[in-house]
Amino acid sequence: MVAEVEVFISPEELLEELLDIEREVGRKREEKWGPRTIDLDILFYDDLVIESESLTVPHPDLENRIFVLLPFFEIAPDFRHPVTGKNVARMLTELLKKKGIDILTIQSAASIMGSIT
Repeated sequence: MVAEVEVFISPEELLEELLDIEREVGRKREEKWGPRTIDLDILFYDDLVIESESLTVPHPDLENRIFVLLPFFEIAPDFRHPVTGKNVARMLTELLKKKGIDILTIQSAASIMGSIT
């Protein structure tokens, strides 16, 4: 799931709030890349580029994650990555092509899932 939210706090404060939510629902950070009950990430924060010890924005690996780009495409296909200049539609198209996934397959799967729910 991807959500667009409007906040009136800094990116660092937002990160702390997200980490608090993860802790409240029982997430334990025992193993890097390990299984988790919840994972809340800041993909973008307006057009800011942040690289600190605790926070990297835009999210460094979002261009390689179909499960992020597909729902992101549904809500903001024209949103541009502030570093690469690519919009979400282009990032998704390039990733699907790289993975050898036909866009019609995705559309068919989405149509089937939509009729199930």
